[in-house]
Amino acid sequence: MRVLLLCLLGLLTACQSLPPLPEWQSPEGRDRPELGVIRDLRSGEQLTPEQLVERLAAEPRVLVGEQHDNPDHHALQLWLLEALEARREQGSLLLEMLDPVQQPRVDVARKGPLPPDLPEALAWQKNWDWALYGPIVRHALEQPYPLLAANLDRSEIKAIYLERPTLQGKLSTVESVRAPLLEQIRESHCGLLPESQMPAMLAVQQQRDRRMAERLSAAPGPALLFAGAFHVRRDLGVPLHLADLGQTDGNAVLILSEAGKPVNAGAADYVWYTAALPAIDHCAGMRNQAPAAR
Repeated sequence: MRVLLLCLLGLLTACQSLPPLPEWQSPEGRDRPELGVIRDLRSGEQLTPEQLVERLAAEPRVLVGEQHDNPDHHALQLWLLEALEARREQGSLLLEMLDPVQQPRVDVARKGPLPPDLPEALAWQKNWDWALYGPIVRHALEQPYPLLAANLDRSEIKAIYLERPTLQGKLSTVESVRAPLLEQIRESHCGLLPESQMPAMLAVQQQRDRRMAERLSAAPGPALLFAGAFHVRRDLGVPLHLADLGQTDGNAVLILSEAGKPVNAGAADYVWYTAALPAIDHCAGMRNQAPAAR
């Protein structure tokens, strides 16, 4: 009776209705039984969107992994952001797609009103499709909490590539983490990257993860990070770096994955299966143009 009364008075945030779920945009995977399924990978339990939001709302830090080019992942990220805002006071949103050099521009834009050409005002990088990220950025800039850069800037990446600084930490530096990351780097570069460049590329990848962990640790809480799925993986990415920084608890990982691409329990706490984009062989053209890797 007391809960019902609080709901009627609007004093219990758990009673607030969630925004409607977005329609699927990607054309593939719609006939797969796992489409739309949300699973707690620790227990195997299938969750409703409401249950997922309630569990994430209780966490100090939430890491959401995406496939960068899938529009359904970005639509669900915006949905999740709005749903969490309805459940609790959001502390901050962090984006892999923003570099430190852009932070002053973001802070100016937050003061409003938003400029007509927002991508130009933010010096938005063209490799991140504004049509996909723009709705999230616009929404966040209109909220009272800060929107924060979580990546390295280009000058930092160049320095790391040349100097390969030693990464500190017991969990993020072991071979069982480094080896899968190296393999992922090879695969993402279609096997064309010279082996001599692999240590530097691994250093950049792990320093990116360390930066995201540092930014999450320092961000006003509760904090939410949107980044590529490999960055947020519990077994390979930012959560290991958070633990190396002393933030072992309070980190929830949700991976958005296309139907047909299973996520194992070691990688995340939760998975949400979405519609999929058509398979594209991104490597075909590169193999025809590139010399053999040495």
